[in-house]
Amino acid sequence: MIRGAKVTLRPIEPRDREPLKAIRDEPEVIRFWGRQTEEWPGDDDSVEEWVVELGGELIGFVQFYEEPDDDYRHADVDILLATAHHGQGLGTDAMRAVMAFLVEQRGHHRITLTTWPHNERAIRLYEKLGFRQVGITRASERGDDGTWHDELLMEYVVEPPPRREPPGGQRSATAR
Repeated sequence: MIRGAKVTLRPIEPRDREPLKAIRDEPEVIRFWGRQTEEWPGDDDSVEEWVVELGGELIGFVQFYEEPDDDYRHADVDILLATAHHGQGLGTDAMRAVMAFLVEQRGHHRITLTTWPHNERAIRLYEKLGFRQVGITRASERGDDGTWHDELLMEYVVEPPPRREPPGGQRSATAR
């Protein structure tokens, strides 16, 4: 469990599929996440999936990917909340909690995410948490209509990053 000031995050369970699918079908969620697949959630073994709860009620979803190569180590995060819970600081609380978990428990010094360049609400939230805009990744996400869309890449970096020695104490041939 990951605890925020208001919300709790826990690993997804089979009983969470239907409530999550209902949230994912909300028009405002579809707008930025696209239409879901039949397999979602649980369609990507490379990410950890967690639900966001408020007082025991499932209100959202967080997933993160962790780069396993020590020379490029970072985490990448996605979040969605039910529309009824937007604008209450719950997304901020959930993101703050998952960021602390990734930094303090998993040892990450860098967290990335992408959002649509016109998703002003999300951009404000991420900037409030210390993320900075890195730039636009051109034609990097295919939309439901089959066309490619730009994304805004944002990152949060712990300064200074902790020093981590590579295995065996030597830098790898791929390190720059």
